[in-house]
Amino acid sequence: MWSVEGQEHILAQLDPSLQQGRLAHAYLLTGPPRIGKLTLAMDLARAVNCLNAPGAPCQECDQCRRIRDGLHADVRVIRVTQREAGGPTRTVIGIGDVREALRQTSLKPFEGASIVIVFDGAESMSEEAANALLKALEEPPPEVLFLLLTTDSGALLSTIRSRCRLLEMKPVARERIAARLSEGSGADVELAERLARLSRGCMGWAVNAWNNPEVLEQREADLQQIYEVCRAGLVQRFNYANELAGRFSRDRDGVKELLFLWLQWWRDLALIKEGCEQFVANRECLSQLRLLASGLASAEVVGFLKGLHRTLEALDSNGNPRVALEVLMLDLPVKV
Repeated sequence: MWSVEGQEHILAQLDPSLQQGRLAHAYLLTGPPRIGKLTLAMDLARAVNCLNAPGAPCQECDQCRRIRDGLHADVRVIRVTQREAGGPTRTVIGIGDVREALRQTSLKPFEGASIVIVFDGAESMSEEAANALLKALEEPPPEVLFLLLTTDSGALLSTIRSRCRLLEMKPVARERIAARLSEGSGADVELAERLARLSRGCMGWAVNAWNNPEVLEQREADLQQIYEVCRAGLVQRFNYANELAGRFSRDRDGVKELLFLWLQWWRDLALIKEGCEQFVANRECLSQLRLLASGLASAEVVGFLKGLHRTLEALDSNGNPRVALEVLMLDLPVKV
């Protein structure tokens, strides 16, 4: 059975490919943070190694359990946020990472049927690393599955994209997330509906927020800071940009998730400007949103939303985070 939820359009592609033994040698999994990309990748790793194959992984055999517990010698996950002993957190998947993975793919599987290499945050590969991986994708070794996970497929080389089969993960319906939390996890209906509303269709975020109450607390603190920065002068805005730039070197995904929260906040402002308050995600902040919206033109809101997207693209393309974030703060149109 598959662990990933709400992605039936993808499973409908994968099930027959697994049954017929016609799985592609490389897949590109795209979607926003915490939508379930890594969950699907681990499902695929189990599926190609499952002792009860072909088809969906059984989740119960020795191979499935070892992969689930992170003990399988043939399954490697490469992340940009991995800490190196005695050094800072990495922000780029480098040529050394790819070469080490490719050395493993030149060998036979050690304990399973297939070697699975997962690049979590594939958009963060250096140019050298991407070119090295491209050569492997052009002449794929047997018994090897490459899985590239990204929030922005456009940040990857077009030649890499063309050699992977695309699996685009879609936001899950709010009602389904709420039902999963209330019926599957025991959350009360009101909280389940709130988490589903705030999740942006990302099941993983909603489940994590239910299991860890501090997620909502941190989110509320982040929203309050966004509101204050929107009303602040240029010095405070630049201090905020520099703080985020410093965090980016340690927690790339965390800063990107915060920028997605900015996107949701400004989407709410756009909805208020257009008279669609019933669709606002951050209903608990409605009075603050109304106050900000009253001093903005619709064109200013749309312009800043475009600026947020440009900033995320710059960060995914390994642009200078301080410059990108300072430009974003310069473009902030709020005048209160």
